[in-house]
Amino acid sequence: MGCNLDQGTIEKIAEHCENAELNCQEIIKLTDDYPDMNFADATAVQWQMRRNKEARGTRIVGMKMGLTSWAKMNQMGVTQPCYGFLCDYFSYADGATVPFSDFIHPKVEAEVAFVTNKDLKGRGISVDEVMAATEFVVPALEIIDSRYKDFKFDLTSVMADNSSSRGFVIGSKAAAPDACDWSTLGVVMEKNGKLVELGAGAAVLDHPAASVAMLAEMLADIDEFIPAGTFVMTGGITAAVLAEPGDSFSVRYQNMGNVTLSFS
Repeated sequence: MGCNLDQGTIEKIAEHCENAELNCQEIIKLTDDYPDMNFADATAVQWQMRRNKEARGTRIVGMKMGLTSWAKMNQMGVTQPCYGFLCDYFSYADGATVPFSDFIHPKVEAEVAFVTNKDLKGRGISVDEVMAATEFVVPALEIIDSRYKDFKFDLTSVMADNSSSRGFVIGSKAAAPDACDWSTLGVVMEKNGKLVELGAGAAVLDHPAASVAMLAEMLADIDEFIPAGTFVMTGGITAAVLAEPGDSFSVRYQNMGNVTLSFS
């Protein structure tokens, strides 16, 4: 499927979305103003935003997948996940107190991230092929921050808005790709000391490595690929939990320690 929008409109929307992220301002879903906008347009907007950031000196430090839960896809009436890019300034240290003012309405998800040691290119990549191209796996929290007012959005609008990307925290304990069956990895999230979410790796497309394979498949649509050395967040093992000022989160990963953060 090709783009419906011209390059000038794509550049205008990219600037609009990035300004919302940088200035912590809500916007309405893009398809309200651009009803002909399709997923290819949204992809073009995201990559334009990425090029704009890189031109200003921002480093892209990884990729992320979103909407990787079958239940979430069914809830939203979509048939595929989306992806986004991670900027250097999205990164917060494990245990950090994160300024709440950096966000509009942040939510926290527990994830695992894969770091590749081989290029992953093309379609039909298997879980085993992803595992063979993985250097190590780390626990990570994503702080998603949809810019859309009242959380009213569709897949096209989310993709254009860099799939709600805005923050992440990486745990300190890495594991070899064969350290466990990642589909059965157990995760426990506490918010302010109270249990709020439980999950297992299979919540991510039945196996987190399947998320990496799907990212490669989606990138192939635009003749891109996952280079060796890429940090890929695979999507929420738990539901996204809304954060308020003063909240603290602690997530325990089976045999991989804890990852924590707080909001000022």
